[in-house]
Amino acid sequence: MPPTRRHFLQKAAAFGLFSRLSSGQMQHETMAPIPVAPSKPLLHLLELAPFVDELELPRRAQEHASHRLRIGMREVHVKVHRDVPSTRMWVYYDLLSNDSSESALAPLIDARANQPLQVEWVNQLPRQHFLPIDHSLHGCGRDVPDVRAIVHVHGARVPSKYDGHPDDWFVPGESLTCHYPLEQEATALWYHDHAMGLNRLNVYAGLFGMMLVRDKEEEALHLPCGKFEVPLIFYDRNFFADGQFYYPDSGDPEHPWVSEFAGDAILINGKIRPYFAVEPRLYRFRIVNAANSRFFNVSLSNKQPFQQIGSDQGLLPAAVELTTVTFAPGERLDLLVDFSRASGQTVHLRNGAFDILQFRVGNTSAPVPANEVQKKIRTIQRIPESSAIATRTITLNEYQDKVGNSMEMLLNRKHWHEPTTEKPRLNTIEIWEFVNLTEDVHPMHLHLVRFQLLDRRVFEPFDYLMHKQLKFISAAEPPKANELGWKDVIQCPPGMITRIIVKFEGYTGEYLYHCHILEHEANDMMRPFEVIA
Repeated sequence: MPPTRRHFLQKAAAFGLFSRLSSGQMQHETMAPIPVAPSKPLLHLLELAPFVDELELPRRAQEHASHRLRIGMREVHVKVHRDVPSTRMWVYYDLLSNDSSESALAPLIDARANQPLQVEWVNQLPRQHFLPIDHSLHGCGRDVPDVRAIVHVHGARVPSKYDGHPDDWFVPGESLTCHYPLEQEATALWYHDHAMGLNRLNVYAGLFGMMLVRDKEEEALHLPCGKFEVPLIFYDRNFFADGQFYYPDSGDPEHPWVSEFAGDAILINGKIRPYFAVEPRLYRFRIVNAANSRFFNVSLSNKQPFQQIGSDQGLLPAAVELTTVTFAPGERLDLLVDFSRASGQTVHLRNGAFDILQFRVGNTSAPVPANEVQKKIRTIQRIPESSAIATRTITLNEYQDKVGNSMEMLLNRKHWHEPTTEKPRLNTIEIWEFVNLTEDVHPMHLHLVRFQLLDRRVFEPFDYLMHKQLKFISAAEPPKANELGWKDVIQCPPGMITRIIVKFEGYTGEYLYHCHILEHEANDMMRPFEVIA
């Protein structure tokens, strides 16, 4: 490994090289850097004709030998819409495929539970970034390469050295081979860049893809499969009129970071407002929110209900009928939609009140009726609170310096590089309670583990800030029906305490937990935890 890796960053952190604000310079604020006006004309989504591009579907990654893949990272120029010039982006692609075409879609990794998978990740990116780097962020100084990458398979239970630690990045011209035991139940995972201080830009550039893990228990349910099981990756982007990505910045060349944003264009599988031809029958949609900071709130234009059968870490105990569902960055949805009653019609998938995907339902003489979904899908034993040996309180904080030039978002008022304070023991159970003192909903993600939501409860933030006392102003809210499955990302609303219960199983070693709004984790809403023997 080159010398400018984890050991360099740890040494620099020991001397405080990455801390811009000392505790004495902080004050609690909710203001954030405001993006400045772009330097050239922007593409306006409403000026584009909708539903002129067909939905693209990912190709399955090819295996070199038994359960061995080679996946590269490269720069491509891809059409996101019929009427938009090709966009420069960075993508994962299959090095073993004979397909030379360029696509915004990473290969779909289709794997099986308990069948170990080996992936060689190959960095073939350019050596200069095309998005605005903030060199003041932790691990992002001018003395490390501008282009570096590391892959995190989100939701995978893996040894620490293969988890995609943010400081384990590697540069163009290098590769890294990782082993994934996949000792877990069937679910939809996804993989994305996690390089320290850069992942918000690398993901925005296009470095993400989906992995499906399958097992016999799931297959016994006879859910829609083959062409009737459809992976969908949601994200949003801003574009200049010439088709290139516009990533907003603060206007301060020393601190271009912005806290969050909503892109003007919503893309699904790399296309802006595509269409998808479906048959009048039941479909299964495997959905991941790969946006930097946008939450999606989806429904169908004909107001018909759909069924959610799974979330982050696999199937729910039972199907939940919904007409709308909100999911945060990093979360996954497993949805069943029955088109059998919409034969010959056009139905739209909406985000809020805006149509983002058009379903063109075929007009057949005999629509295929939906299979009856079993009422009970999966047995999930609830973890009793009494089994927890510890409760950890994690505060979610925002701070701005006294002159208003910079802002940080911390966990327990601590920076990433400060000593590890969370050290759970292997095979023990803990309760983690996230105390949200900010005005944002933060989707909190823990690496390595899966967990269950216990409850949420409204409290008085002022009393906590002034007196460090918890004053509850409502009864605890139990999980909703579609939150009763295993999770690895949990939405933590403002002014609430969100409690989860976690069993730390699998491996010892250093992992991390963070807000999955990528701009937040970059500055500095990310902390390590260490599983000890």
